[in-house]
Amino acid sequence: MKSTEWMRTPLGAVYHLNLMPEQVADTILLVGDPDRVEKVSQYFDFVEYKVRQREFVTHTGQLGTSRISVIGTGIGTDNIDIVLNELDSLHNLDFVDEQPLNPPKSLRLIRLGTSGAIQDDVEVGSLLCSSLALGLDGLMPFYADPEDSAYLGQTKALLDRIPEIKQTAIPVLYRADPDLLKQLARTDLPQGLTLTCAGFYAPQGRRLRIPPRIDHFIEQLAAFQFPNGMRITNMEMETAGIYGLARLMGHRAVSVSAILANRATGERCPNPEKVIDRMIQTILERL
Repeated sequence: MKSTEWMRTPLGAVYHLNLMPEQVADTILLVGDPDRVEKVSQYFDFVEYKVRQREFVTHTGQLGTSRISVIGTGIGTDNIDIVLNELDSLHNLDFVDEQPLNPPKSLRLIRLGTSGAIQDDVEVGSLLCSSLALGLDGLMPFYADPEDSAYLGQTKALLDRIPEIKQTAIPVLYRADPDLLKQLARTDLPQGLTLTCAGFYAPQGRRLRIPPRIDHFIEQLAAFQFPNGMRITNMEMETAGIYGLARLMGHRAVSVSAILANRATGERCPNPEKVIDRMIQTILERL
């Protein structure tokens, strides 16, 4: 493997996260905001490692009988591409000969993020588990995927309904890990189909001074139903990248979102930190 393929620091750590294998657990919580890392690790019994490199913050510690890491990824699937590839390399590449380990290790990856609903019946302040993720962010089409055609009929229906999407992205659709989803959602957390966008403004239908390419994007997305009756419930900027890379790498992934706004009703959450803390405590109790 060329040294430019798997980038390492002079001390041998993975390049962007600045981590060595012993510093990361098999169960990893992914949060977008680096400042949210400590809001998670405060509930650990103790913290073994604290590492910060650029916008990436990692805390690894113990909670009961479980060893857990929490990593601040930053925003967007471009960062997810870095984080998941480097996490996978920490567990599945030999740091001496730089060859894949056999058998590969499977990780548990849980995103604890924030999101905006696009359906008026998704309550602001609620928690939502993404059973499916639709990616319009552009990351996964760069990866060779033997199951590219698995949801072709579903994504074709979206392109037929909103043809302008063809000018911006190739839609991809991925599932959460069913067993991990069942463990975390149980019977009380609603599930939905989450749209992962390439940005926060025009890619999510917002307009400040520059007009977006797709008019009435939110309304069109909210009205759309896939052939099997699925509808898009919410939007954010990471989940499809996590689900897609996790499946290709053999990891188990679920995304949980605190719904802090509803684009259909214009409502915003008055106490976002309270909702985020409830999400953190709820998921930690279920791990």
